Parts: sequence; C-alpha cells; structure tokens
Amino acid sequence: MEPVYVTDTAALRALCDRLRRSDVVGIDTEFMRERTYYAKLCLVQVASREEAALIDPLAPGIDLAPLDELLADPDVVKILHAGTQDLEIFFQRTGRVPAPVFDTQVAATLAGYPTQVGYAALVHGALGITLAKGEQFTDWARRPLSDRQLTYAEADARHLPAVHDRLVAALESEGRGGWLADDFARLEDPATYTVVPEEQYRRVKRASASA
Repeated sequence: MEPVYVTDTAALRALCDRLRRSDVVGIDTEFMRERTYYAKLCLVQVASREEAALIDPLAPGIDLAPLDELLADPDVVKILHAGTQDLEIFFQRTGRVPAPVFDTQVAATLAGYPTQVGYAALVHGALGITLAKGEQFTDWARRPLSDRQLTYAEADARHLPAVHDRLVAALESEGRGGWLADDFARLEDPATYTVVPEEQYRRVKRASASA
C-alpha cells in the first residue's frame, strides 16, 4: 500500500470516512517543541490494515475536524506506541483525549518484551521488519517535506495495526487479554494531561533556558 499525503479538508474527510470503517487505526505524530509549553503539531500519520496516510496539519486552509471525529469515535481503537505525548497534543488541541486507545509499548511489556521497548525494536521482534533510521531529529515544521521524511514518518504508523494484532493474540493466548484495561484507562483520562499553571510556567521556563 502506498501512503496518501493529505493536504486539504475534502481529502481528509474521505480518508477518515474510510478509516472509520476499520476497528483499529494506528496513529503517530511529528511535532516541534518551541519556547512555549504547547507543542506545534507538524504531521499526523495514520494507518488501517488496508492503507496508510500522512496528514499535513500545516497545509493552508485544512480543517482537522474529520480527524478529530475519528479520534473520538468509540468504535475505532486508536493504536499508538509510547503515545503519551501524542495524546497530550491532541488533548491540547481539542480538550478531548482520543479513545479508546491501545499502547503497543505498554502491551509489549506485558507480552514479554523489554520495558519501554522502542518502536523499531518491537516491529522487528513482532513482524521481522527492519525500519530505516535517520529522521528522528529532522525539522518537521519545514515545508516541503522530503520524500525521505515522508517515508520515515509513514513507517511509524504503517505497522501499528499488525503489531497490535500480534500483541493481542499473544496476550489472549496467555489469558492476559484484559490485564491492560487500567493502564489504557489512565491514558484516556484527561487528568493525565492537565497541567496546573505553576507546572506549566516551570516547563516554559525550562524550554526557554534550553533554547
């Protein structure tokens, strides 16, 4: 499957309508931390078992409402890897936490992988696929994005549904299918991402000092 690069609202609506027919959608984001507490969302990668796409939130005139509706759809499980920061960004944008969620890093630990296993290591371990490296520290806010950037970013979501399926099968075979409910409930709780003003001030101060 070739990824779709979405830069307008009509294409985003069509994409999200297709994705909402799936029971799971893999999601990842690329963002930039600036001299403020809030991160700048630069790219959203999504994938079902059938297709993968890159959504450009910086495209002129694009309305992300169709994406927000997908993230809030209770019938579609949103799959992320170490997804706390991704969920925080969506919460800051809309005031809602995407739900329901499945975090592959959390599930992988229960399935016997090392604690806080990285995405590339998990994809290799679960699927036997080796991911390319080299764009982790790129400037995602610059446009246009290069083909190399897009290929790297797309891979971060493409394999999430397959990894999810392998982990679910492994956990269910061991009778552990329901053991993650509390962990995922915490990820879906807005309180997890609500920062009191004093802490927000400290974070901004640290960001400014390190810039």
